[in-house]
Amino acid sequence: MEKGKVKGIYEDVIMAGFGGQGLMFIGKLLAYSAMKESKHVTWIPSYGPEMRGGTANCTVVVSDEEIGSPVIPRPRAVIVMNNPSLEAFEPRLQSEGLLLANSSFVTRSTTRKDIRATFIPANEIASKVGNEKAANMVMLGAYVACTGIVSKESINKGLEELFGAKREFLAANMLAFEEGVKFVKEKCPKTK
Repeated sequence: MEKGKVKGIYEDVIMAGFGGQGLMFIGKLLAYSAMKESKHVTWIPSYGPEMRGGTANCTVVVSDEEIGSPVIPRPRAVIVMNNPSLEAFEPRLQSEGLLLANSSFVTRSTTRKDIRATFIPANEIASKVGNEKAANMVMLGAYVACTGIVSKESINKGLEELFGAKREFLAANMLAFEEGVKFVKEKCPKTK
């Protein structure tokens, strides 16, 4: 480890929803941004029987030390974009874990009292900034704000590099990310 670096950074998250909601993209963006900060990362995608419209999830692990296994049976955090994802991953979340749910599609509340849950109307927020497809970025903004796992600057640089020539999408996605950060600023259940 580099001299002066803080030791003990470890976060893992499962991001889940329908195919086409951009979960693989935000998982990749989170992993890429963490790599830019010289952190160790894993990113594993998982698709249901159909790519678009079927279930999809990815796991991301970020650490300042080598990662022993990318498998996370009991995640510290879960981002869910729909009811089937909440059904599948809420039971696996660690006690005191962070649940971020897109209330635009998640229509039930959590059944557990031992987790920290925040419901975010991500699609409505994304629509207000001009791109409903950026709901994934709203959720990523909320996650980054709640955990502090990477800097907003790293996310913005990652977006610039990953979007490349598609500059027209860059501003809307950055704005959606910022709106996610703002939405949870007062609401996010703080990590211990």
